[in-house]
Amino acid sequence: MTLTAEESHTHFEVIIVGGGMVGATLAALLGQAGVSVALLDARAEPLDADAVGRGQPAMRVSALTPVSQRLLKGLDVWPWMQARRVTPYRHMQVWDSEGSGEVVFTAEQAGVPELGHIVENDVILAALEARLTELLTVAVRFGARVSGLASTGEGHDVVLENGQRFSAPLVVAADGAQSPMRTLAGIEVDAHDTGHMAVVTTVCTQRPHGGVARQVFLPTGPLAFLPLTVAGDDRYCSIVWSTSPQEAARLVELSPEALGHALAAAFESRLGGVEVVDRAIAVPLSQRHAKTYGQPGLVLVGDAAHSIHPLAGQGVNLGLMDVAVLAEEVLTARARGMVIGHASVLAHYTRRRRGDNAAMLALMDGFRLLFGSRHPALTLARNLGLSGVNRLVPVKRLLMRQATGHRGRLPASCR
Repeated sequence: MTLTAEESHTHFEVIIVGGGMVGATLAALLGQAGVSVALLDARAEPLDADAVGRGQPAMRVSALTPVSQRLLKGLDVWPWMQARRVTPYRHMQVWDSEGSGEVVFTAEQAGVPELGHIVENDVILAALEARLTELLTVAVRFGARVSGLASTGEGHDVVLENGQRFSAPLVVAADGAQSPMRTLAGIEVDAHDTGHMAVVTTVCTQRPHGGVARQVFLPTGPLAFLPLTVAGDDRYCSIVWSTSPQEAARLVELSPEALGHALAAAFESRLGGVEVVDRAIAVPLSQRHAKTYGQPGLVLVGDAAHSIHPLAGQGVNLGLMDVAVLAEEVLTARARGMVIGHASVLAHYTRRRRGDNAAMLALMDGFRLLFGSRHPALTLARNLGLSGVNRLVPVKRLLMRQATGHRGRLPASCR
């Protein structure tokens, strides 16, 4: 249901600020269990469900792991997504442009039907928005811009720009990497600029992608061709090219034809010629990790808690795991008659998520630095490492279990 400004009932068990993929998933998890939730989103209106997943693909996509897929299946949104557009990939090919090192991962080696699915972000979000309309305990408010946060004896008040107040024993900040809620709460972050920007666009290639996600490490940064299938045509790919700000600025100013030539050359023409079918945009890349995941009555999830280089497409999966764990902890506390915003609930959530998130951030930063170096010794080490991994199936299987989301104790909603 959609909350109107005229409604006087503004007390809920949980307030979620930010109605993107992560916030909407948490609202669905809690609403499905009967928790009263207010989902506050600054967007003016929901996505147009009739238009999403049809025609030309949206530029922003996510690589969903099998664990994230199970979570979305449990929320009964996966069939909606499949009816629109999801593209499975069963192989992953990674190589270094400055040598002969190459590694290929397969779903069979990982023991899963698929390594993952490439899905447009709009498809994921529209499916979740449709599900939320079916949950009677979830109130969604669009055009809800937060201007203030006040601690009360029993939780927090969230104040909107129009003066309306919402109160709950637990407030969840799911409002992105720049998180105004995190700032209002006075939570600091450890952040550093990666020195990269991501050039994002959609292309149609001369040869079909064959359900393979491909990534080449260039001297300036990684270039990924993520497979998309549009109306049965498997020659489409979503492009994420991480490079220097100067090079990104140059690339987005190229004509579609010139950018296609540049992409084909950088990708060693592994899929033949490249036709750019959408505009190209450049997105700044930085890594952040909140020094704490919250305080009594308030908690951070997703990019508000951690933002990561898109090197392995793990960002949204980390956020979905955050909310799956948080929902499990909240529902456990609620069943025990505890105050769901109690410090112990936050402590359990933090203990289960901070280590995994920190490890993934450190791993991606290490890859970025290793493959960004042009030192001959490191180039040799990269190639030996990739070639060695490719020959060792047990090592590949371990790496793929990590990449497919099978890390640590999974919440029940993801098993």
